[in-house]
Parts: sequence; C-alpha cells; structure tokens
Amino acid sequence: MEAAAMEFDFTPSQRHWHDSAVRFAREHLTDDILERDEHRTFWREGWTRCAELGIQGLPIPQTYGGKGGGLSDTIAAMEGLGYGCPDSGLIFSINASMWTNSIPILLYGTEDQKRRYLPGLCDGSIIGANAASEPEAGSDVFAMKSTAVRQGDHWVLNGRKTWITSGPVADLFVSFAVTHPGQGVMGLSAFLVPKDAPGFRVVREIRKLGVRTVPMGEAVFEDCRIPAANLLGKEGRGAEVFNCSMEWERGAILAAALGTMRRQLERCVQFARTRVQYGQPIGKFQAVSHAIADMHVRLETCRPLVYKIGWLKDRGKDATIASAVAKLHVSESFVENSITAVRIFGARGFVAEFGIEKDLRDSIGSLIYSGTNEIQKNLIARHLRL
Repeated sequence: MEAAAMEFDFTPSQRHWHDSAVRFAREHLTDDILERDEHRTFWREGWTRCAELGIQGLPIPQTYGGKGGGLSDTIAAMEGLGYGCPDSGLIFSINASMWTNSIPILLYGTEDQKRRYLPGLCDGSIIGANAASEPEAGSDVFAMKSTAVRQGDHWVLNGRKTWITSGPVADLFVSFAVTHPGQGVMGLSAFLVPKDAPGFRVVREIRKLGVRTVPMGEAVFEDCRIPAANLLGKEGRGAEVFNCSMEWERGAILAAALGTMRRQLERCVQFARTRVQYGQPIGKFQAVSHAIADMHVRLETCRPLVYKIGWLKDRGKDATIASAVAKLHVSESFVENSITAVRIFGARGFVAEFGIEKDLRDSIGSLIYSGTNEIQKNLIARHLRL
C-alpha cells in the first residue's frame, strides 16, 4: 500500500455525500423504527427515498442511471446513513443489492443486461438479492448442489438457496449454479433470475436475531427456465463473479457500522456526563471512562481500514485482503462497542425503547454475513502463505 499517498481527510465529494446522507437520514429515515423492528417490517418507502437521494446509484456510471461516484464516495455516504439512520436492516438491504447485483452486472454484464437492470437498481424500482448459499453450502459456498443445464436458448435451473437477504421482497436475483460438474470452482456459472421466472419461488421467510427490518428468505428452483441471455459473465466463471461480489461487499458493507459506532459513542459520552450515581456523573468512574475510551479507540482503528478499501478500488487495485482485514476487525469492534453501550446504559441499554439493545442485536450478524470471521482469517492466513 502506498501509505503516503492515502488521504485521511474527506475529499469535497466524500464530505458532500457523507453530510448529505446524515441530513437526509435524520429528516427522512427515522419513522417508527422501533415498531418496524418489532414487527419485522421492510420499509419500501424508505428504500425509495434513499434511491431518490441517489444512494443506490452512487457507484454506478451516469450512463446507466447512476451518480458516477467512486467507492470512497459510497463508503462516506453509507457511513452517514449509519450515523443518522437507526434502521440497520434498510441500510443492509441497500448494501446487499449494490454489492451483489449492481456491481457484478456493471463489471460482468453484457451491454443489454446493464441497460436493462442497472437503471432500475439505481432508481429503486428494482431490489436486488444474492442467491448463493445453500443448506449444505454456506461458508463452503463452492460445494453447492444447484445445477443449471443448457436447453436450446434457455437455461434450466434446479436447487435450493437459503439465507437470501431481501429474498421475500427482491425483484432480481444473482444466483449461482453448477454448469460443469466435477470441475470445482471452474464448474460454476452466474445467472440473473427475475422473481417471476417460471419455476422459481421464495418458499419461506427466515426469522433472525437482528437486522429484522430486512427480510431473509429461502428459495427453490424447480425446472426454472430463464433465457440463455441471462447468463452473467462467462459460462464456468461464476466463481469469479462471486468473489468479486464478496470483495466489494466485505469491504463496504460495514461502512454503515462506522456511523452506528460513532452514534453509539456520542450517546455513551453524553449519558456518562449526565447520569449521576453516588453523587457524581458515572463518567467520573474509571471503569466507565476507560470503557468509553476503548470504544473510541476501536472506532478510530476501524475507519482507516474501511476507507483504505475505497482508496484501493478507486485506483483499480485489488482489495481482497484489505476487505478481509476490515470485515474482521470492524465486525468484532462493532460487537464489542455495542456490548459496552448496553453495559454503560444499564437497564436502559437492555430494554427496547432506547434502541441500544437493537444495535447489539444488529451487530451480531456482522460476524457472520459476507463470510464468517473465521473465513476472513483463512483468507488472511493464506495471503501470509501459512
């Protein structure tokens, strides 16, 4: 890494998107969050509002309906959303759609695919989802059993996919299946599957601990027929498409967590200054002040790791290991800061009405999605030739 060339201050463009996202979130994305979390309700109106601001189209060229920003701009905007908007599920759904639909289509799609799908993904009329994991192929995603067989001018898909973020509300799925059995990762291909494709259906919604405002689903392909033109990328190169999605997703999906962690820290500082016990603010007790200091240190070490990924990708550099490092460290720090916030707020941190416990529930998933942290350690260890 060319450390000397990397800037740690916001560029004017990054500042614009960060500050715009904070203002927008505070004004338009705080409606009934606790009620929506309790009832596990996806807020399509909030999704549309974000699209009107330009969030979903930020990393997409203007030619295809986007804003033409770099990944660093998008990271700054997502940090701003995380700071101003407590609806982690909504933000998570936006991330999942951008990194597993929009970016793969932009980088691997045909010109027709780009013009057909990217404008809708940018303007919010299309919600994207990723159908890769299977009941027996989670971390070992390349052990998937789903198949795709070419029949004339169609592909016929069979199999089952699970853990699909936004599955029950998605309009377009980037899915993966085995097209060349026995060839390992070179035997997979990627496909664009509309929700109304014959033989495709979401069979159930999966309840989960956190990020409850974005639904998770399971889907089946039963002789699902899609046009041959829906192949995404080259036949047998699905692993490349999948790895690209994971590089971008791991690197950027926790940008919003930076904003949430900053909001947590500010709330804890304010509470520690005003909550009086034994005749003095609790911030005067070393146990509390040191815990908050640790929160600050974690946040400060997380931010450059995430923005480094934007810096790398904006310069056309590989960010695979940088993404793994960031995903590992930020997610662990996010959970630790969320636990600390609950402890500092005490009973207020444990009950639902203050929103502290929701941040903790939402943080737990970051240890698992986009590849478990154990997988990130495997990637880093392999990079170190261990």
